[in-house]
Amino acid sequence: MTTFADLKLSEPLLRALTEEGYETPTPIQSGAIPFLLEGRDLLGLAQTGTGKTAAFALPILHRLAQHRVPHTPKGPRVLVLAPTRELAAQIDESFVTYARHMRLSHAVIFGGVGQGRQVEAMRRGVDVLVAAPGRLLDLVGQGHIDLSNVEVLVLDEADRMLDMGFVRDIRRVVSMIPKERQTLLFSATMPKSISELAGGLLRDPARVEVTPPSTTVERIRQAVMFVDDSNKKQAVLMLVQSPKVVRAIVFTLMKHEANKVAEFLCKEGIAAEAIHGNKSQGARERAMAGFRSGAVKVLVATDIAARGIDVDEISHVFNYDLPNVPESYVHRIGRTGRAGREGWAVSLCDAEQRAWLRDIEREIGMPLPVFMDHPFHSEMASSSTMKPPVLGAGGRGRGGQQGGQRSGSQNHGASRSGAGGRGPGGAPGGNRNGGGGRRPSGGQRAA
Repeated sequence: MTTFADLKLSEPLLRALTEEGYETPTPIQSGAIPFLLEGRDLLGLAQTGTGKTAAFALPILHRLAQHRVPHTPKGPRVLVLAPTRELAAQIDESFVTYARHMRLSHAVIFGGVGQGRQVEAMRRGVDVLVAAPGRLLDLVGQGHIDLSNVEVLVLDEADRMLDMGFVRDIRRVVSMIPKERQTLLFSATMPKSISELAGGLLRDPARVEVTPPSTTVERIRQAVMFVDDSNKKQAVLMLVQSPKVVRAIVFTLMKHEANKVAEFLCKEGIAAEAIHGNKSQGARERAMAGFRSGAVKVLVATDIAARGIDVDEISHVFNYDLPNVPESYVHRIGRTGRAGREGWAVSLCDAEQRAWLRDIEREIGMPLPVFMDHPFHSEMASSSTMKPPVLGAGGRGRGGQQGGQRSGSQNHGASRSGAGGRGPGGAPGGNRNGGGGRRPSGGQRAA
């Protein structure tokens, strides 16, 4: 069995990994790290939660430790692009954790907060800069950041960045950095847009794919509840009141809906906070701190939180609204079932979202067991278009096989430092949704 010591990482990194309790690399780590230590470009395909932050952070830190050079004022040696503030902050925190026995200068750049500290952090230059593309380009345009000496470029969650419309920003950033560089691109899915982006950025890349794109996680038990829109709040309340729910995320499509659901749960005595793009950075950090500590039981979020929130003890994910992009379903439910634990993902589906459910089932290659034994069951689940499920023992899919893949696990500012198909209450799954149908109009909604 491969160990981190077998990967020939430097002693300070191995010491930090031991202190963190890391012994055996995950598949993406054992696959990617040797190529990256050789200086190869890399295309990494892995779901969120598989340990890919360490897969790129560790070899980068090894490189920095082996080749110390003076900093360029306003410039980083390593640039990591991330789609959201939360993910950027967590990547930065991971670098600090792994480099605790090294001298590392670092900064994290994102919008939603004042730029003064970020500008000051970059004044002398840093080893590692983690940035969201929008604020990065703002500070480059103001003359506060110089990208002309970047040695390593990392694009994390590249498919999410493209979904959020960052492709032009990415190309602008790439045009400002040297052509002679090491480039790493990580993505959970491999649509044509990512393939085209990788083709233009990577040179003779190694490819490490630890699981098929866009499949669901083995340890997560999934179910769907057919509920009329008017009953969704009461249905969510019933779900989160279960004693089995330790810590949960409830996903909505719209920001205002997240606020309403959080307010409703609070009025019913459930400690809940909303997190979305309209919240200030301070409010988002307070909500996340409360969620991690357990003071907040339920985080109500838009898809801004579908990736990048790394909290191992999330027992349940509830989709108040189904996502209208099937891949987002996989990323949402990947918030539970982390670090070897089992998790639950329960989706509420109203009549307008039936077509989205069909898309999701096609994407994951299996029907979602239907949880019918609840007081808000909608009559639409008995429609003649519904097909009976083919469930084996324990509610597994056809042939007793459970679709999916396995999941694993890993502040802002700057500093210097040395499925079983049973319902949530235990009721067995019922019908499967079937039939054709066109996806409702509306496209991707704002997060």
